[in-house]
Amino acid sequence: MELHPVAEWLAAACLLVAAVFSLVGAIGLVRLPDFFMRLHAPTKASTLGVGGVLLASMILAAAEGRAGFAELLITLFVFVTAPVSANLMAQAALHLRLPSKAPAPKDAVPERSPS
Repeated sequence: MELHPVAEWLAAACLLVAAVFSLVGAIGLVRLPDFFMRLHAPTKASTLGVGGVLLASMILAAAEGRAGFAELLITLFVFVTAPVSANLMAQAALHLRLPSKAPAPKDAVPERSPS
């Protein structure tokens, strides 16, 4: 079955954008210095990367004449679970008092008054 060229180009563009987001997330995971920064990069970027791949799959499914219902459910599942899991990991890291290399703003910690 021959697909419409517009659908093929749209799917290719979605895959290219998804690959860029996934690459940026992977580079952030490797290059960032501590857990909290490493947690941020892949959760945001890979969610968009997976979303792009699934969008390309839905475009090709629609071009073939079938509904991309499974792809839509996977997308919703990823978009809901990725932020929740990142939040739970960050809370666990805070509970374990993992150090962060991020500079704290001056007004973040109140100064102690001499007593």
